[in-house]
Amino acid sequence: MSYNSLARQSTDQALIDRVTAACVKETLNNSDFGDSDFGNVVKRMPSVGGSTLIWPVSMATESEYEYALNSDHPDPGGDDTVITDAMILSAVQENWPENDTVLPVN
Repeated sequence: MSYNSLARQSTDQALIDRVTAACVKETLNNSDFGDSDFGNVVKRMPSVGGSTLIWPVSMATESEYEYALNSDHPDPGGDDTVITDAMILSAVQENWPENDTVLPVN
């Protein structure tokens, strides 16, 4: 695993969109997350979910992503056989910011 592949992964728009979708779904379907400070920000600005949690998701799935890159996969972040929805959800849930976390406000 390299910083180059990790940096590329963290800017993969398809993966960011999938992380954003996971965050929004958690705010709507899981009251523990949806009623949190971060959940309330995500409800107002969904893209904050993806931009905040892309790094933890990337770090949790970097070996899968790098393998796909090395195999010349054209869309590793958008392919749920490379990084499954379950992997994204697990990383999102594990890294959901606590209520005392400083959050972006816009």
